Amino acid sequence: MEKISTAKLAALFAPLAGRRALLAVSGGPDSLALLRFAALWLAEGQAAGASLHVATVDHGLRPGSREEAEAVGGWSEALGLPHSILTWQGAKPKSRIQERARAARYALLGAHARELGADYLLTAHHADDQAETILFRLLRGSGLAGLAGMSSEIRLGGITLYRPLLIYSKKTLIDYCEACDQPYFRDPSNENSAFARTRLRALLPLLEEAGLSASGLARLGRRAARAEQALAVQTETVRAMLRRFPASGGVGISVAHLGDCPEEILRRIIAAEISTLGVGKPLRLDRLERLAQDLCAALHRGRVFHGTLGGVRLSLAADGLLTLRPEKTRRRGLVHDSAVPKPCEGPGEAAML
Repeated sequence: MEKISTAKLAALFAPLAGRRALLAVSGGPDSLALLRFAALWLAEGQAAGASLHVATVDHGLRPGSREEAEAVGGWSEALGLPHSILTWQGAKPKSRIQERARAARYALLGAHARELGADYLLTAHHADDQAETILFRLLRGSGLAGLAGMSSEIRLGGITLYRPLLIYSKKTLIDYCEACDQPYFRDPSNENSAFARTRLRALLPLLEEAGLSASGLARLGRRAARAEQALAVQTETVRAMLRRFPASGGVGISVAHLGDCPEEILRRIIAAEISTLGVGKPLRLDRLERLAQDLCAALHRGRVFHGTLGGVRLSLAADGLLTLRPEKTRRRGLVHDSAVPKPCEGPGEAAML
């Protein structure tokens, strides 16, 4: 990939026209390709008043990271883009390093974007990253939303996170940098087998030999995304027709007619209603599925049902009235009464896959 057409540039950066955006550039070939694409877009006069800024996060986890961040600053400014170095301050974790570094990175980038008044935060996630994400979620038993992979756009704390390079492979981006004589850095952590992502990345060539390529995983992601969108629309259609009743501290919903509804739709309605109560506890997909299955069975048989999930207590009466209320906590600590097994009790709360 030696050149990128004007039309392709216009398509990649169309959402940024007239906007202010922050580009996250680490110094790897993928993010530097993003930097050069953006600079070329501006140079060709397609930006229509857009304002672009660049930031590099220095995690301080290895020697030379500051020098690399400063080098990115030099390359950015040579291309006419202002650059900032964001430093992860304080003691560094001894475990779950990649996960916590990622959280710190997004926190720093998000805060800086808000300081700039930016509407968009751009990252250089590419097709290989997408394939790894889908495979990782597949191995964890994710649902359709997870198998859809990363979205090109998603809201993140009032800012739109935009990933314009998901259509490009890492090799394509490396080739582009080399064709432009653009130096880049390699992160040694990407070769560290102590990290799950690295071990998973090593599997991709073997899977490709067996017929499961990165493009095949991406195709799976697109199909999952289409199915997820269709189910989401259908769920909202059914949910909008539900009759609601006042309930002390919660909500009452008539679900008697949902006994013949597909269990997947019922599961999604339950998740949406729990979310609306704003308890804020994440849901584990497997426990949500079990609760939906038990609730559906109770609906079919005209029986009562009691369960807890995500800090919410659900009670189904024999007439099909489902009541949802935040759980009460015990005085000692934050132990919920769902910790004590009861007849017909649903699953408890945890993190959704």
